[in-house]
Amino acid sequence: MAASDITFVRLTEVDLDAVTSLLNEPRNARHLPLAGGEPFTAETAAAWVAAKNRQWDEHGFGPWAVLVDGRLAGWGGFQAEENGADFALVLRPRFWGHGEAITRRALAQGFDELGLDEVLIALPYSRHPDRAVARHGFVPDGEVAYGGVRFRQYRLTRAAWSAGSHPEP
Repeated sequence: MAASDITFVRLTEVDLDAVTSLLNEPRNARHLPLAGGEPFTAETAAAWVAAKNRQWDEHGFGPWAVLVDGRLAGWGGFQAEENGADFALVLRPRFWGHGEAITRRALAQGFDELGLDEVLIALPYSRHPDRAVARHGFVPDGEVAYGGVRFRQYRLTRAAWSAGSHPEP
């Protein structure tokens, strides 16, 4: 895949209709058990964006809108959970091939610019991520439950990230 320009901006900086469309993408919904199953409306999407944006004020980090070559590719970033900063990434299907480069860029920002000491990933059992997360240095770290739903948890420390080879995408 040719190199692409990957940019992170606040979710409040992108068109709400585009975010609503992304949140209602059915191929992603099966892997988002906490989304509630109901389609997002303009109002519920606006509330979702506001809640994600508040994390920046409360924790100094939060989710971004992910742009690839200036187009909204998805959302992702770090969410504050009781056990640490949890990395999430949800992309429009036509951008799925960019996931590895976006993840590398986000992790670099998390460790190098945001000062995170470790990053967690909680993935539903509908996903089979072992090789993909290991490629970035994540190791299995048991299970975690959010909203009554169980997830596999993976952990990446700053030391493990620093020891790895992470060429710029």
